[in-house]
Amino acid sequence: MANFNFNVTTPGANPKFEPSVAVNLLTPSIMVGTATDYTTGVPQIGLYRSLDGGATWSNTVLPLPSGFTGAEAAVAAYAFPTTFYVSAHVFPGDSDGTTYVYKSTDNGATFAAPVLVAPGYGTYINNDETNTVVDNSQSSPFLGNVYVLYNHQFNVENNGNSVAFLTRSEDSGATWDHTVLLSSDANQVERPDATVDLVGNVVAGWITVNPSYRFVVRTSADGGTTFAAPVTVSTIVPVPTVLPVTGYNFRVLTFANLSSDRSISPYTGNIYAVWQDFRQGYADVYMSISTDTGSTWSAAVSITGAPAGSQNFFPAIDVDPLTGCVNVIYYSNQVDGFDLDVYVARSINGGQSFTNTRITDVSFNPNGTSPTPVPLIGDYIDITSVPPGGYIGIWTNTSDSLYIVAGYSNNVIT
Repeated sequence: MANFNFNVTTPGANPKFEPSVAVNLLTPSIMVGTATDYTTGVPQIGLYRSLDGGATWSNTVLPLPSGFTGAEAAVAAYAFPTTFYVSAHVFPGDSDGTTYVYKSTDNGATFAAPVLVAPGYGTYINNDETNTVVDNSQSSPFLGNVYVLYNHQFNVENNGNSVAFLTRSEDSGATWDHTVLLSSDANQVERPDATVDLVGNVVAGWITVNPSYRFVVRTSADGGTTFAAPVTVSTIVPVPTVLPVTGYNFRVLTFANLSSDRSISPYTGNIYAVWQDFRQGYADVYMSISTDTGSTWSAAVSITGAPAGSQNFFPAIDVDPLTGCVNVIYYSNQVDGFDLDVYVARSINGGQSFTNTRITDVSFNPNGTSPTPVPLIGDYIDITSVPPGGYIGIWTNTSDSLYIVAGYSNNVIT
C-alpha cells in the first residue's frame, strides 16, 4: 500500500487544522491524531483515533479544563507500551494562555483529566505553540521521560518578547517539576521542538525571529536537567508571512523541526534539523545534519528538488527508529503554481539524497470555496514513522472548509 489518502474528518464541516499524529510503535495500526477543531463552534482539541492503520478514524473532542473556553496547538505523542499524551494551549477568551497535558493508557480510547503544566496569567504570560516528545529510545537511561516545549510569551500587550521553555516529567506525566528556559529573554522565538537520540540525549531547538532569524539548538546529556550552551544550526532567510503568489493571503510561520536516528544503521546518532527558507527567492525546505549530538552542523541544503519559484513550506520530520529512513512532509504548489499538494521527501542514506513523492490524490485550492483569499489554513502539518519503513502523514485539506486528511505508505525504500 503506497501513499493512500484517507479522510480523518469530514469535508464541509466546521474547520479543523494544525494536525498532529502519533503511532503505537509496538502495534503500528493504532494511531492517534489531534487538531484545532471547531466542531462545537469554538476551538477545542480534536481527538482522532484509528485502529486500522489510518483507513478509518473515530472523532471526538477532549473536554476542556474547568474555567477554560477554548484550546489550540494540540500535539500527540506516544510512549511504551499503550500510552498517548496530548499537550495543548488552552485559554478563556484571549487571555491566560495555559499549557495542559492529557494522558491515555489504553491506546487513546480514554483520557484522564488534564494535568496543568505551565499556567498563563492574563496578558503577562501566554504559553502557546506546544510540542510534546517522549523518550522511547532503545538504550536510554531516561526511558519514559516526557518533555513538553512551548513558546512562552510575556508582556504580550506591550510588545514583549517570547522565549522557548522545556518542562519535564519523570513520572509519566503525573507531575511537571523541572522547567528550563532554553532561549534568551532578549530574543523573540517561534514554536520550539526537541528530539531524543538512541542513548537519551535531548536536543531542543527553536527559530529566533528577532533580532535575527536563526535556527538554534541546545543539548542535554542528563535527561533534560541541564543544557549546554546554544549552538546556531543555520541562519535563515525568512519566508514572507504571506507567500508571494497572487491570490494567497494565508500566513506562513517558520517553525523548528528536529528528529534523530535511533536505529542501528550507519547513520545512528544523526540529528536532522528541517525548516523553510527563502534564500533562493521562494519558499523551500532546507536540512542540516549533526553527527556529534548537536555540537556542529552541516551546511544547509534544499531537499525538495522542486522547481525554482515554487512554494514549499510547513515541513515536519520523523526518522524511523528501526530502519533510519528519514521522512519529511511539506506543502507545495509546484504542480500548477497555485493549488496545494502534499509531498514527502525520503532518505535512506542519512540525508545525503532524497526521493520526493507527491502523496495527495488531487490538488486543492488554499482558498477552498471562499470568494476572497483566506487568512489561515493552520500553521503546521505532521508526519510520523510507521515501522518498519512506512509513514503516516497528516495535513489540512482546504478544498471544502478545512478538514484533516492522512496519507499512509508502508513502502520500504531501498
